[in-house]
Amino acid sequence: MSQSQFSLLRRRRFLPFFLTQALGAFNDNVFRNALIILVTFHIAGLTSTERDLYSNLAAGLFVLPFFLFSANAGQWAEKFEKARSIRRIKLAEIALMLLAAIALWMQSLPLLLGALFLSGVQSALFGPLKYSILPQALRPSELVGGNALVESGTFLAILLGTFAGGWLMGLSGGTLWVGVALVGIACAGWIASRAIPAAPATAPDLTLNWNPISETWRNVMFLRGHRAVLNSVLGVSWFWFFGSVFLAQLPNYTRLYLGGDQSVAPLVLMLFALGIGVGSLLCEVFSRRTVEIGLVPLGALGMTVFGIDLYFARPGMAVATGLDWQQFLTAPGNLRICFDLVMIGMSGGFFTVPLYALIQQRSPRDRLSRTIAANNILNAAFMVGAAVLAIVLLNSGLNVPQLLLVVAVLNALVALYIFTLVPEFLARFVAYLAAKTLYRLDVQHIERVPNEGPALIVCNHVSYMDAILILGAVPRPTRFVMYHRIFDIPGMNIVFRATRAIPIAGAKENPELMERAFTQIDAALAEGELVCIFPEGGLTLDGDIAPFRKGVERILATRPVPVVPMALRGMWASMWSRRDSRLSRLRLPRRFRAHVELVVGEPIAPEHVNAGALESQVRELRGDAR
Repeated sequence: MSQSQFSLLRRRRFLPFFLTQALGAFNDNVFRNALIILVTFHIAGLTSTERDLYSNLAAGLFVLPFFLFSANAGQWAEKFEKARSIRRIKLAEIALMLLAAIALWMQSLPLLLGALFLSGVQSALFGPLKYSILPQALRPSELVGGNALVESGTFLAILLGTFAGGWLMGLSGGTLWVGVALVGIACAGWIASRAIPAAPATAPDLTLNWNPISETWRNVMFLRGHRAVLNSVLGVSWFWFFGSVFLAQLPNYTRLYLGGDQSVAPLVLMLFALGIGVGSLLCEVFSRRTVEIGLVPLGALGMTVFGIDLYFARPGMAVATGLDWQQFLTAPGNLRICFDLVMIGMSGGFFTVPLYALIQQRSPRDRLSRTIAANNILNAAFMVGAAVLAIVLLNSGLNVPQLLLVVAVLNALVALYIFTLVPEFLARFVAYLAAKTLYRLDVQHIERVPNEGPALIVCNHVSYMDAILILGAVPRPTRFVMYHRIFDIPGMNIVFRATRAIPIAGAKENPELMERAFTQIDAALAEGELVCIFPEGGLTLDGDIAPFRKGVERILATRPVPVVPMALRGMWASMWSRRDSRLSRLRLPRRFRAHVELVVGEPIAPEHVNAGALESQVRELRGDAR
């Protein structure tokens, strides 16, 4: 039985790293929220425009180092042992937090902004280590759960750090208390980092390129040759554009449009962070321990729908002002605002966790840190762009609710563009919804499907939904070979075309289409893709497995690749099989939400494959459960 993602918190290969990165995120947000509250509520003489400027300038200064230093950080993460590098970065954090404590005590805005910039430098150095160490410490089946814990832990740290920064600033002598906390947490993070197990360098012979501009360009260009990784990075970067606009505006949004005092500002930020944490943890539950990119469109939809509703919940200035957090929660209409903030965050968790896992899964191991660095570079560029856009739109006359509405609508347009470029996201979403709605699917041994390289999947063919179930279960893009009349079913052909399915016909029915199909199969395997065929050549008429045809042998003779046998169980008694007459099937749909299984066998070397032996293997996997 597979263990919960929370079992990783008992493993030394994960827990010390988890605590190290969570304490770092906690410390960053104690500092940043204390700075924001200092600017928003405590420094006298600042106009509303100046407060908006400093809030957005702070957001831009923190992310600018990611753009400037990520390329070099990615190289260092590849070349040197990662645990030792993390410990050195945590030592630097202690010195940095001493500087921040002095700046808070002096209430010096230039020194505070300088410390914030250096905090961004430290985070930029840590970023490539944070995500590239996970595939070295975790098994493939643990990758989604590990990323979910890191994301939820990060945003729980944001939640607690935001609260702690606001609470400490509210105490008498608040800047002193914040300074003590910053140094103490930095020391705790360094202590936790000392227990991280060694993570060997993945490219120890790498020659460092000290020119950040050329190395940045090289990393970004590398992504162009890895389309799935590039589009995932762009998706993550867009999320940080969206999220940074929201997070930068929430303090002033709270004060002017929600009427809250400084106790409400951390509450509002905490609701957003809490939603992301919950959404991240739910990803493993919904994805069955695989990289389920079908959750990405669901997240994008939620970010837009609840972002728009947030505007309509409070489009104008607050009637009552100076509300504490208890008064805020009981004021009319504010629970709707709280719900929208949580759901925006939860949708963000659905959006980002599968993308991060996909980047880690499909990036070459000796380039992963530099890929993460390229991701951080683009994230930073998008976040700096978000800060500039916010400043321009606010100065042009938009208020904060209108700015958030613009970003929510823009999210829908960007999502549609991304899904046009990568139909796989939307196709997996449709397959995921169809499988979850119509069946109770249990997938066994999906980790046997190779994470990279070409392979041929073969499976028994019971119903029109077989390809949809396999598409939703296999974590990699899969090209299906299917009878052309099934390929052309109205509605479903949208999904099949989006996944670049290959239509085929019999030699007597359409020999030209059959030859074209074999050519496309060979080309797909040559490109390192997964191809799935149903060797029976059609749907079963009696629930039994028909003799396998020789097409699989022809494919392997031209392109010898591993073969992964699969078997569907329980589909014969479910909807859309050919059990019963057509009239009976139309009159009484059978076994809605039927319990079905997809069982994956061990990959077979091509030299050991023939149609008869493969049929026996699939029969054994299926057993008696038709």
